[in-house]
Amino acid sequence: MTDRESWSAGLPVLPRPLVMGVVNVTPDSFSDGGQHATTDAAIAHGRMLQAQGADVLDIGGESTRPGATRPLVTEELGRVVPVIRALASEGIAVSVDTMRHEVAQAALDAGAVLVNDVSGGLADPRILAVVAEHGAAYVAMHWRAHSEVMQQLASYDDVLVEVRDELAQRLEDAVEAGVDPARLIVDPGLGFAKTADHNWELLGRLPELAPLGVPILVGSSRKSFLGSLLAGPDGTPRPVQDREDANVALTTIAAIQGVWAVRVHEVPASLDAIKVVTRWRMDSRSGDGRPAGSVGAP
Repeated sequence: MTDRESWSAGLPVLPRPLVMGVVNVTPDSFSDGGQHATTDAAIAHGRMLQAQGADVLDIGGESTRPGATRPLVTEELGRVVPVIRALASEGIAVSVDTMRHEVAQAALDAGAVLVNDVSGGLADPRILAVVAEHGAAYVAMHWRAHSEVMQQLASYDDVLVEVRDELAQRLEDAVEAGVDPARLIVDPGLGFAKTADHNWELLGRLPELAPLGVPILVGSSRKSFLGSLLAGPDGTPRPVQDREDANVALTTIAAIQGVWAVRVHEVPASLDAIKVVTRWRMDSRSGDGRPAGSVGAP
């Protein structure tokens, strides 16, 4: 488990993938909208996830589900800043899930250690300067457009190659803005301008993101491609709350491939899966000493 202080020297590197626990302070998120929409409920949920073993808490005030309407900046600030301030004051490592520089600025001032930007700086390029000014960690996710139109852009000749190339540009822009390269992370953006087939192909080819030279975060938790996979006989997708077992399987797949972190809604089961993979890898070393299938493998 990490704490806020441990992030001051750089990105934490553990013998296992970090677990990022999701705290959505929104009324309309696809998986848990409204469940933690008040400040007190969100703080309590964050404390619970941290007690269960989450290494960092990702606090978000804007739903990015397909078709979601963006909140006003003042609404997003009001949702996330009090939660971040309270949790960070307890020494908990906190991330802010935002695309807006104003929210990133306020969150970092309130004690956040990481900015998780699903747009990779495309929605608001000023966010990169804010991250650089604070010396914070930054997740650049692969993204092509906002929620209401993103699935219209889910077209690729080779999804892995195009995602990797577009992420490389996001990293280049971040470094040009002054972000410390040692504090950069990428996320392939499962479900964002991706079909289910695209998601599965990315999950099967994670090691091919290694040439980017930065840690990989994977967020698959409860997403719609799992609901479709687990659909009932009549084709009705599996309800969001009943996809957790399948997501533990994806956590396992990501951990076997050596990702730096996974972003999940339920911490204990994913942490258990990671512990199993970590122990298994101790006896499954490749000839050069690297775990077989690792993202860092040549």
